[in-house]
Amino acid sequence: MTERQSSEEWILQQARARQRAQDGGGQAGIAPLAKLAGKSGLQVLEAMMSGELPYPPMNETLGLDLIEIGDGHAVFQGIPSRAHCNPMGTVHGGWYSTLLDSALGCAVQSKLPAGRAYTTAELSVKLVRSASEKTGPLRATAHVVHHGKQLITAEAKVFDAEGRLYAHATTTCLAFELAPAMR
Repeated sequence: MTERQSSEEWILQQARARQRAQDGGGQAGIAPLAKLAGKSGLQVLEAMMSGELPYPPMNETLGLDLIEIGDGHAVFQGIPSRAHCNPMGTVHGGWYSTLLDSALGCAVQSKLPAGRAYTTAELSVKLVRSASEKTGPLRATAHVVHHGKQLITAEAKVFDAEGRLYAHATTTCLAFELAPAMR
């Protein structure tokens, strides 16, 4: 889990992360393959955070942002809103799953050298506490557990600023060489 801070501090960190990317020219979009060529997975993610490369369009739709990235480590944050709720007024499981899958995927991607990519082969999510639009920011912190040549596993947990656990997940990803034209 990341260092405990207040919800207000988390909200400011997320706003700064989005602003940093936008100040660097970043916006929602799909990165052209030519701009990814020769970059490691970690370099691609750092370029998204700095605004050199676009960040995923779904981040805007779901209110998610990459807050921190490192070697085999990623932190994503989201602030659930009414738009993310099911008819009972609680946050939809798909929102949790996307928050977790985003953090897990970035942790995995951060371990890949240039010329390699990955795809999720399995994602297992466990929800342990409900959230609503009043919950405030939630963070998914992920780290790689095993990094083999073809299989990479990672785990993640979602906490609020008070340190309460909301969900946890594991993933197995398949790593592969990109086709020469895509490197």
